[in-house]
This record gives sequence, C-alpha cells and structure tokens, in this order.
Amino acid sequence: MDSDAAQAMIRFGLGPRADRLAPADPRGWLASQLRAAGPAPTPGTAAALEALRADRRDKPKPMQSRTHALFLRDALAHLTQGLTTEQGFRERLVWFWANHFSVSIRQGPVAGLIGPFIAEAIRPHVTGRFADMLLAVMRHPAMLLYLNNAFSFGPDSPAGRRTGRGLNENLARESLELHTVGLASGFTQADVTSYAKILTGWSINLKADPPGFMFRRFAHEPGWHSLLGHRFPPGEAGGVAALRFLGTHPATYRHLATQLAAQFVADDPPSAAVSQLFDTLHRTGGDLGAAAAALPHLPGAWRAETKLRTPQDLLIGAGRALGLRQAERPMLWALHLLGQPLWAAPQPNGWGDKAADWAAPEAMLRRVDFAYAMAGRFPRPAPTVGHAALGPRLRPATGTALARAGSRRDALALLLSSPEFQRR
Repeated sequence: MDSDAAQAMIRFGLGPRADRLAPADPRGWLASQLRAAGPAPTPGTAAALEALRADRRDKPKPMQSRTHALFLRDALAHLTQGLTTEQGFRERLVWFWANHFSVSIRQGPVAGLIGPFIAEAIRPHVTGRFADMLLAVMRHPAMLLYLNNAFSFGPDSPAGRRTGRGLNENLARESLELHTVGLASGFTQADVTSYAKILTGWSINLKADPPGFMFRRFAHEPGWHSLLGHRFPPGEAGGVAALRFLGTHPATYRHLATQLAAQFVADDPPSAAVSQLFDTLHRTGGDLGAAAAALPHLPGAWRAETKLRTPQDLLIGAGRALGLRQAERPMLWALHLLGQPLWAAPQPNGWGDKAADWAAPEAMLRRVDFAYAMAGRFPRPAPTVGHAALGPRLRPATGTALARAGSRRDALALLLSSPEFQRR
C-alpha cells in the first residue's frame, strides 16, 4: 500500500480491511464510487410509524418497545455496513449528510425512524442535488417529529383558531441556521417566524394506511409569507418553493462548502479549498456528486493525519483493520463509552468532527481502554495488522514498539491507540 492508497482509504473512506487489497489507482477508486449506485434504499418509515402507533396504544417499557427493537436492528445494520462496505468514500458521505441533518433519539419518538430516515432521505441523494435531499429530509416524519413541526399550527389557521395552538419554530430555525444558509447569511427572527408559517401543515398521519407524511391544510397559516426578501404563496406548494429557494441559495453553498472542507481536508481548511467547493456547488446548481468529486483535488486533501477520528470513525476503522464483518451490541456500548452514542447527538447541530471536540484527556484515556478491549478479541500479530491498516503511515517508532510488546494483545492495543491510527 502506497501513501496515496492509504490516504484514499483512511481520509476519504472508512479505513482498509485486512482481507482486501489496496486500490492500485486511489483517485480512480474514489471517483468510481461516485459513479456507481449505492445500496438500494430499504423503505421502513411506514413500518416504524406503525410500531410507534402500536407502542402508544400498548405502552410497553421503553427497552421492550417495538421502536426500540427497530432502533437496535437498524443501528447494527448501519455499523455492519461501515465494517463491510467496499464503497468507503460513498459511505462516509452518507455519514456526513446524516450528521448534517442530524436526528437524535434524545428528543421525540424517533428511535425507530432514524434508520429509515437515512435510507430514504439521505442515502439516495448523496451524489444528487442538495435541494432534492433537503426536500426529502424536510418531508420525512423523523425530522418533522424530532424538531416538532408535526405539531406546529398557524395561529390564523382553522385548527389554530379552534384549538388555540400556535407556531413551533424549531424546524424553521434549525433549517436556516444549520441545514441551509447559516448564520453568516444574516437571516432575522422575522425570517424564522415567516418560514415557520410556511411550514405549518407539514405533518404526519399515523392513522393512514400506510402512515406517513401529510400536509394538513387546516393547520396551515393562510396568506403569502416573506423569507430572505422573497415571497411565497400559501399551501404545500409554497413550502416546496421555499425549500428550492433555500436549497439553491449562494449562502447555502458557502455554508456547505465550509462544512465539507472541514470534514475532508482539515479542522480549519484552507480558504482556497472552501472557495473551490463553493464554486463547484454554485456552478452545478448544488450537485453533490460534483462536490464530492472535487474533494480529492482540494488543497491540503492529501496531507495525512490532519483529522482526529471521531469515536464512530475509530470503532469502524478498528473493526475493519481487524477483519470484523458483523456488528454486535457491545459495539453500541463502546460508542457510548467513547462519548458518541449512535444517533444520539445532544443538539440538532449533530456531532462535532474537530479535534477539540474529542481530544479531552479523559476522552483520550477512554480510547486507550477501548483499544485494549478490542485487542483482547483478536489473536492476529499486530505488525501484520499495522501494515495492512496503515501502510506507510505506520511510523518506525510505532513499528518498533509493536515488535517489542510483551504480548499480541499489548501490541494490538498499542497499534489501535497509536497517534497514526487515531488520526485520518
């Protein structure tokens, strides 16, 4: 494995697998993943909503609920996909966009919906148009429940006047601040309120067959509404038009370019990298495939070890290096101990991916404990794993330490906790 192959698989992918050869043409390998179709989405929203409806009726204990069972199934499938995929670059893009549009089990009855949300609203669009992904996300019951828009009523709507219930601005605020134009665009509180009115009526129907998204016109705020200086008509079509406007806004492209560069280049990426991504998104009308294809060509993209692996990245990278092919429930507990429980971000802005987010002393000690625990399950010689997992990134000092370790377990633990393995 040469340095470019190592960089392609670790920086842009999820890490090498011990049972697969490194790509002979790293840049071509990355490009081929964007041309190829990803795994077919597995629709599951209707089943998750039916489980939610049954849980509300039967009121089981939380850990015995139907939605909890769906969460476990989908969480393990998600980790197994990371362990086994041959399209590591494409899968990292799925991770990135799922975190960008974060939905968390910490708020709302969404545990059984997150897997379907990623499969239906994120995965099919990672090389498509951002505006299409945005629309799919905003119509998905997981997002509508997580940020409370399913229970938002226009104050002057028939339902609002009858019940006295009003706006919930959560989805509108996070959609502007986190998902689209960002704080730098200068949007105001008036924009948030107006956008929340545009999105009233975007809800779900648990009683439908199958249950799913529903536009409730009696809960929708009547009249035209302004957003960032543009006016949108009433009705569901006005919401779709507003999302298309936001999804193709130059400020959105700037916001996305900054986040993509921070994920794939460096915590503080060169301004030239952000500018190149912005130009690509602006020129192509938000083509995420074109933006992804530009990532390996950005200034600084091939500098090794500039990014600290997040706990999920570390877990999957270690599992791939050690040849794991099936995720098990202890892996979910490991993520919890490492500080990044799966699909449980504390806030709607998702998990941070900068070193400062994960490099506290206690967190680093937990990584060492994790490395030792993982090493105890595998008898393979560490030098063999080290060269397969890191290639030329394996430092001579680390190689010497592995050779001198007192046991295979100690050697593997040293490898997994080494600075070069902790970074990508």
